[in-house]
Amino acid sequence: MTTSTPDEFESVRVDPDPIRRGKRAGELITVYQQRAVELARLRKEAIEEARRSTDMTFTEIASALGITKGRVTQIRNTAPAPERAFFGVGPIEVALPGRLIRERGDVVIASEDDTAGAYLMAELEKLAFVVADRVIIDPRGEWEPKGDAVVICGPASAHIGKTLMSADPVLTMSLGDNVQWHIIDQTTGDRFLSPMDEENPTRADHAYIARRKLGSRIVVHIAGLHALGSVGAVHYLTASLHELYTQYGDKQFSMAITTSFDGLTPKEINVLVPPQVWS
Repeated sequence: MTTSTPDEFESVRVDPDPIRRGKRAGELITVYQQRAVELARLRKEAIEEARRSTDMTFTEIASALGITKGRVTQIRNTAPAPERAFFGVGPIEVALPGRLIRERGDVVIASEDDTAGAYLMAELEKLAFVVADRVIIDPRGEWEPKGDAVVICGPASAHIGKTLMSADPVLTMSLGDNVQWHIIDQTTGDRFLSPMDEENPTRADHAYIARRKLGSRIVVHIAGLHALGSVGAVHYLTASLHELYTQYGDKQFSMAITTSFDGLTPKEINVLVPPQVWS
C-alpha cells in the first residue's frame, strides 16, 4: 500500500522500470479512488451542515455551489455516510493476530479472529473502503500499520497490541490472579474479568475498543479478553458507528463492551465502560 505525495504522480510516469511503474500506478489508482470517495463524503457533509447551520434552502445551497438542486439531491442520496470518516480515508488494513504452533513453527489464525475479520471487512466494503490488506501478524516479529487500519489484537498476542494499548490514558489490560487478563479502568481502578473466567463461567466476553490517530492515519484498535470478545466488538462498532461518530467525531477515545454469545453469534451486547475521550 502507498500514499501519494505531490511528486508521486510524476515519479510514476517517468519510472523506467515497467513492472515497478505498473505496480505503483495500481497502488495510486486505489489511493485516488479512496480520496474521491472521501471528497464525496465531505461534500455531502458540507451540504447537510450548511442546511442545518444557515437559513439557506437546498435550492440556494445548490446555486452557491454552482450545481443544480437535482444534483444536490443526488449527492445527499448517494455519497457515503458521514460516519465513514470514523475509520479514516482508506485504503484500510485489517490486522489479525497469528497464533504460533511451536511444535510445527506454523502461524495460524483462531476461528474467532477469522470470523471477526471477515465480518468487519464486509462492513468496511459497505462504507466504500478498499481493504488493501488482511494482515496476519506474526507474533515473533514486529508490525505496524502503513496507513488507516483496524487492528484486532491484544497486548499478549503481538507487539503492536501492546504498543497501541500502552498509549491509552484511560483503559488498559493486565494479568491478574490465575494468569487471567482483566480490562482495567485507570481512572476508577475498576477491574473487569471475562465472564468466561469467572467461577461459574458463561459464554460471554469483554472487549476493548479504541480510536486513535497516528499522524495522519486512523487506527481502530480492538482487543477481546479472549478472541471471542473481538467478535462482539466488531458487531457493536459497526452497529453503533453513526452514534459514535455523531457524538465523538474525529476525537480519540476508548471504551469497553461485553457480549454474550450463541456459538460465534452475538446475542446481547452492552457497554461495560462508556467511551472516554483522551485529553
